[in-house]
Amino acid sequence: MSSTDSRYTIVGARPEQQAAIDVLASQFLLTDERLGAIIKEFRRRMEEGLAADGKVLKMIPSYVTRRPLGSEVGSYFAIDLGGTNLRVLKVTLDGRGGVTSEHQKFALTEEAKNRTLFDFVAQCVDTFLDERNLRPSGQQPPIPMGLTFSYPVQQTSINSGTLVQWTKGLNVPGCVGRDVVRLLQDALLRLGLRVKIVALVNDTVGTLLSAAYNDPAAQMGIIFGTGTNAAYYENVANLAKWKGPNPSSGEMVLNMEWGAFDSDDFAFLPFTPHDIKLDRKSINPRKQAYEKMISGMYLGEIARNIALWLADQRLLLDGRSSEILNAMWSVDTAYLSSGAVDTSPDLSEIQQVIEKTLNISNSTFVDRQIFKVIAILVGERAARLSAVGVVATLTKRADLLNKPVTVGIDGSMYEHYPYFHDILVETASHFIPQEQFKNIKFTLAKDGSGVGAAITAMLAATYDS
Repeated sequence: MSSTDSRYTIVGARPEQQAAIDVLASQFLLTDERLGAIIKEFRRRMEEGLAADGKVLKMIPSYVTRRPLGSEVGSYFAIDLGGTNLRVLKVTLDGRGGVTSEHQKFALTEEAKNRTLFDFVAQCVDTFLDERNLRPSGQQPPIPMGLTFSYPVQQTSINSGTLVQWTKGLNVPGCVGRDVVRLLQDALLRLGLRVKIVALVNDTVGTLLSAAYNDPAAQMGIIFGTGTNAAYYENVANLAKWKGPNPSSGEMVLNMEWGAFDSDDFAFLPFTPHDIKLDRKSINPRKQAYEKMISGMYLGEIARNIALWLADQRLLLDGRSSEILNAMWSVDTAYLSSGAVDTSPDLSEIQQVIEKTLNISNSTFVDRQIFKVIAILVGERAARLSAVGVVATLTKRADLLNKPVTVGIDGSMYEHYPYFHDILVETASHFIPQEQFKNIKFTLAKDGSGVGAAITAMLAATYDS
């Protein structure tokens, strides 16, 4: 891939403008050779995380050791606790790989975020069950529920885990270092609710199980959205750090926490000055390096850094900027999405973003073409780098690739970013032999944090039966 690609030729550009675009293309367009080296390092880091705790790729055991069959039936419940909202769900499995779900959403109050979180969650569960006449009486068995808890937890069993720290603006005292399932179970007991939390779930593990109920060939669950992470089934024999009993299935789902890849030494990912600037000014410098190159939360900011770099050299917008463009995080990744596929003769969608959204008047056709190139380069690099983790993880279980394998993916980047799916799949095909690659199916797996948690609850509730 060279910058002679016509997509990166700016009609009517001055020589120095085209030269700057060529520099960007050389930084953002990645050869297969470069990607191959990153895949190799990714695999090395996976092996490191399988052998010991405290490594860059954490490879956290989820304690989920079975695969759904797709034939299970019944209704299961889940609590999905995020940063601003809480959902309570009832998920009904139809026995043919299909699910229907109903949920109720509750906004976390300030008091819940700082003081009464677990009592608040219990109250929401009570409301959900009461309004649907589902509250079990004294004679009925307790309702099994899964809990998706999107805060850092050191999981200690399928239904226990200690809180490492609060993030996302929550700060409830007296919880760090304690088992979050126990804290919630106690709150449910205080309300006299016959509900048992049977599974503590990471949303990526949920994405995998949501895909696996629909298609038992699912081997990997991925989120490509605001952030990124993945989970997959690994042979327990390969998990040297595992000290627990060997499951009868011989395998376990691992939560990879892959967004952290290359965060310790910045040695393998294709860092540009624009990435370094983003990282330095982020709230978590030198962390989540891989996530920052491929996720929706960050791509708009990378594009903004590039635009300012060009404007400072008077190569874009005649050196003009605006208060909005000067503000961090002001360029939403959605603007890149629409800009990358603007095919109108005068690039009017991009004109709208520059002049109305970013408040910079009188953009030229050259300016708009440059914006489009930035959007294409940043998005294409994200999709090609996303293939790195996919290839490294799938080839880790190469034994499974000789028969059908499904990869379940959730998240806004995968679902909505133009050509993300196509570039991801096409790039992955360069690194996996064709006779194996033809067995791999990439599919949208919706709502891992809700439906996936309920399916995990189903597996956990039937572990003993």
